[in-house]
Amino acid sequence: MNQLAELDETFAALGAGTRREILGRLMDGEMRLSDLAEPFEMTQTAVSKHVRVLSDAGLVHVEKRGRTRYCRLDATRLKAATDWLAEYEVFWGRQADQLGQFLNDGQQP
Repeated sequence: MNQLAELDETFAALGAGTRREILGRLMDGEMRLSDLAEPFEMTQTAVSKHVRVLSDAGLVHVEKRGRTRYCRLDATRLKAATDWLAEYEVFWGRQADQLGQFLNDGQQP
């Protein structure tokens, strides 16, 4: 899969608040799926579907041990998305510089 397709998949997976919350919970470390689902006001099956989307996007690794599924964060693709977004910092920096210049020019006599 090429980098743009991976970014598309990553951003699509991050598009749902529940999935972002799941990733946030996994920053503390590996969790059983049942524990991961606990705070959400939805069924474990619904949480499993969100986890599957995250797994398909390469953001979560799921491992079955016995009858229990364990989930852990895989931040590799998040790093790629962060790197891509960082390229736009240059754009916003230029915008801020131009705004500052405009404001300074307007204050001169």
